[in-house]
Amino acid sequence: MNTTAPGTENHRVKTALRVIEIIEIFSREQKPLSLSELARELNAPASSCLALVRTLLSLGYLYETARRQGYYPTGRLLAMAQRITKADPVLERLYPSLRELCAITGETVVLAKLTSLNTVLYLDVIASENPIHYVAVAGEQKEIHANSLGKALFSALDEPAQLALLDKLTFNKRNNRTLITREAFLEDIRQGREKGLFTNLGESMIDVGAIAWPVTVSGGQYAISIAGPLYRIEANLQNHAQKLRVMCTFIEQH
Repeated sequence: MNTTAPGTENHRVKTALRVIEIIEIFSREQKPLSLSELARELNAPASSCLALVRTLLSLGYLYETARRQGYYPTGRLLAMAQRITKADPVLERLYPSLRELCAITGETVVLAKLTSLNTVLYLDVIASENPIHYVAVAGEQKEIHANSLGKALFSALDEPAQLALLDKLTFNKRNNRTLITREAFLEDIRQGREKGLFTNLGESMIDVGAIAWPVTVSGGQYAISIAGPLYRIEANLQNHAQKLRVMCTFIEQH
């Protein structure tokens, strides 16, 4: 028998979301914030924000930089995140290979997986050291049809799963290069298999290019991409694709 009071579960979910939003606000602003500033960013009453701040203060996740000068996260959040990441069974295994791929191509490398929400979830991002490079962060979610990783992951599904997923895709238009029909998307997947690379050449962001390939890790399906300025990706398409396929094969065999 469920004894949870009506609305209690929704309140807990909303509170959890607010905590995540507070963390993301500090990540974006990168400075101490007052209670009123946090409330404004959250679009929430100051009283509700105060309760959250007090809880985070008591747990050691926030501290007051000086009286009435605002709050800022402590190092506890970073320490916990580092411990969690270090123990991730997939990232721990793939990280050296992702780093090497980034080094030999000079471009940003991304590891991703499909979600139950039918999106592409970035699990890890190894940023290029080139001053001009593709910027992304782990946790971002992208549309499948306008993303090289989405195409690679789609290609790895069996036919029934592909057909089921196709019925859920909306094919939103991001620009004039975006594939906006089911037929165009499937043809692109077919060509990707033949060429040995799945591409996104300006289909989501007009000046960004990426190539991707699927990889199986411990029975799970993932994909890895090489992304950067469109002009650099197009100039090194086949060279990068070969390095990517070799790395994916190496990962699957070790």
